[in-house]
Amino acid sequence: MHITARHDYAVQAMLAIAAAGGAHVSTSQLAARQGIPATYLPPLLYDLRRAELLLSRAGNDGGYSLARPAELISIGDVMRAVSGELSSIRGRPPHAITYVGSARALPLFWRSLHAAAGGMLNSTSLRDLLDQLTETGG
Repeated sequence: MHITARHDYAVQAMLAIAAAGGAHVSTSQLAARQGIPATYLPPLLYDLRRAELLLSRAGNDGGYSLARPAELISIGDVMRAVSGELSSIRGRPPHAITYVGSARALPLFWRSLHAAAGGMLNSTSLRDLLDQLTETGG
């Protein structure tokens, strides 16, 4: 699995919005709070809104808020919203790769790795990460 800047920034943005506790967060606030380039945010936020993870409101008091509670949005949801598949092998889904000869065991290994990573990403919510921050005094 490769964690891209797109994945990282999307999760950071979602955590900042979740931490706002229902208040709308503007693109400029997200950029300042998380150190994300402001030009990078609009396409990410569009993808997150299209995936029904965010709501947006225009105007001076506008911005973005979560479309559902933080405990119901997994890190896997966020990552899939901005890139589709969570992992790939040579740009293809793990189930689409076949091997010959002594490498025939690799597809099962890649699928197991994909399932383990997906399980962790799908079982960790934005709330889980925010709670960890609170527990560690952050």
